[in-house]
Amino acid sequence: MTATSRTAFPSPYEMTAPAGAEGWERLYPYYMLFQPWRRAAEEGRFWFRDSQHWPTVVKPFETIVTELAFKGLGHFNTRHFVVPPAYGVAFRVHQGYVYLSPVTAPESRIPARASQFLERAGYYYANWDRLLENWKGKVLDTIRELESISFSEPPEFQPYEDVEAGTGLGAGDALLGGYDRLLALLHRAWQYHFEFLNLGYAAYLDFFHFCKQWFPDIPDQGIAAMVSGVDMELFRPDDELRKLARLAVALGVDRTLTVPDPGERTLAALGREPGGRDWLDAWHAARDPWFNFTSGNGLYSGDRYWRDTPSLPLGYIRDYILRLRRDEVIDRRLAELVAERERITAEYAALLDSTARADFEAKLGLVRQVYPYVENHNFYIEHWTMGVFWRKARELSALLHRAGFWPGADDMFYLTRDEVRAALFDYVSGWAIGDRPAGPGHWPPEVERRHRIVATLAQQHPEPALNEPPRAVTEPFSVMLWGVTSERIRSWLAAPDDLGDLTGMAASPGVAEGTARVIRGPDELDLIQEGDILVAPVTAPSWAPIFGKIRATVTDIGGVMSHAAIVCREYSLPAVTGTGSASTRIRNGQRIHVDGTSGTVTLLD
Repeated sequence: MTATSRTAFPSPYEMTAPAGAEGWERLYPYYMLFQPWRRAAEEGRFWFRDSQHWPTVVKPFETIVTELAFKGLGHFNTRHFVVPPAYGVAFRVHQGYVYLSPVTAPESRIPARASQFLERAGYYYANWDRLLENWKGKVLDTIRELESISFSEPPEFQPYEDVEAGTGLGAGDALLGGYDRLLALLHRAWQYHFEFLNLGYAAYLDFFHFCKQWFPDIPDQGIAAMVSGVDMELFRPDDELRKLARLAVALGVDRTLTVPDPGERTLAALGREPGGRDWLDAWHAARDPWFNFTSGNGLYSGDRYWRDTPSLPLGYIRDYILRLRRDEVIDRRLAELVAERERITAEYAALLDSTARADFEAKLGLVRQVYPYVENHNFYIEHWTMGVFWRKARELSALLHRAGFWPGADDMFYLTRDEVRAALFDYVSGWAIGDRPAGPGHWPPEVERRHRIVATLAQQHPEPALNEPPRAVTEPFSVMLWGVTSERIRSWLAAPDDLGDLTGMAASPGVAEGTARVIRGPDELDLIQEGDILVAPVTAPSWAPIFGKIRATVTDIGGVMSHAAIVCREYSLPAVTGTGSASTRIRNGQRIHVDGTSGTVTLLD
């Protein structure tokens, strides 16, 4: 029997828990769930899965990032800059996955909000460089404060110096205060994350609409090309890898760095050979801060960071050395991007009269000024700040693991943030009283149960969306960032037999043909072979070092301003994003043709 297309997605209230995951709801905060008393309102809204930021199941503690991110986004949209048409984004967790529903401002309030936005955003645009420099200082201060937090076993007795000083506080207070400070600093960091971000998107949207008004036939890529070719800090980690590869060749230590599976032993070996010490000095100089970079996206506790796992950057350096030996160009084609950017800009500017051209140049000038932040913040918050946060959280988890609270060193992440606070108080209270805490008897079986539930949920294929879809998707951020369009929704609803070749967002121009390599996550990046076409649910900016090995990129989600699209354009790599189902429909080893100019992916066999 041939399957038929659906007209709507299931209601979360009608979906049963997978066998083995019953009671999954108790793992998450009540306000992140589809609650029964909200049913009428929740079923009246369309929700799409945010696989761009949370492609896999989130553990209970990891939801702290979800809630702080959308709280910060909502504050700056709704209350701080008063974005005229958009409030925040509602978020829910269903069967372990994150779903979103944008909240729009009532039509009647948009005019009043517009006047507020022009004044508030206008001040930031007029003082962008000064305020951005201040922003960087605030973020670095926050990182330093995070680094100062530590979690270790309290002493048997409070030091006598505390008695003499009359502090009146103990090691237990330091542990509890350290945890509270850890969360408060993370909250602060995610507010900083959104302080500038949506102003960058708003400036781009304003320029985008201007271009569509004056040049109705201009492709979206033509607009994006006019702001490409930027030397961003987000690309510095990859720049440092290329420098280290060249230095290795120049110093004659490249043979040591091209051994299979380079790692800590490779670094030790370099210290024993001529030129190796000079190379290691350069390595350490690059490591802080540029190796505060994760192979994931920074939103999961298990993400691996370059500074903590040297095999990751060393593997990329090895690949660059091998390419240098083949006389390949390993740098971004920045000069070509800039030349193409200026050519396209001049051609469209020449079509305008003097008045419209002045507006065009002013809007474009603003976009080029603010555009780098759209990517650079990713390094400072998602990578650097989150890397320090997760290290400190793992330190606390290991402390309570040693005290018998859970069987694994990282099992704390199966608790919510409030449950961790309670467990830590239990530990501190037991130490203070001189009695055994309750946690070692309570938490191990519960953590094991949660392990099983999360593992079961991770094996499911989650719905891409929930409830009845809108007749047309008009919310600009959904289209621009997530690539959620009416066409994409139709492809999600289509029966497998109705699907032929794939279409998506024309994210980065160019065509390529080759063998598909389907990658589910960063731990599989070493499977990529020279000349493959990368197919993934979503990519991360830290995957850029492998872009020199592949011919094109195809993702399930992402719009023209998603990280995947921006990074591919900056690396001159053809890309189609927002296909909806490429990573599940394309087989490993299948031959495909990718047209990043038209946004199509053709299955060749």
